[in-house]
Amino acid sequence: MPKIHYVAHDGTDRAVDVPEGETVMRGAILNSVPGIDADCGGECACATCHVYVDAAWKDKVGAPNEQETSMLSFVDSVQDTSRLSCQITVTGALDGLVVHLPESQH
Repeated sequence: MPKIHYVAHDGTDRAVDVPEGETVMRGAILNSVPGIDADCGGECACATCHVYVDAAWKDKVGAPNEQETSMLSFVDSVQDTSRLSCQITVTGALDGLVVHLPESQH
């Protein structure tokens, strides 16, 4: 099972096993990772699951689609590596993925 690292703004790293086919957001919700609220339940209709993908993983995760980019436009702290974790599907290739949680979500 792929391991995803959720890094809080204070540097605390929480590693969680997330089944392939689940999203990074669901992995956080199912394991009570603070900082990911997922108010819309993963429908790409809010930005409460916003994360920064670690730069080393940016290419493997890929770019956001048009709908996700639109939702990210509502985020004050958007960066080049910003993604909505509900839109990142976990695969074996993402084993070890590191995402950083924005300070504004804690």
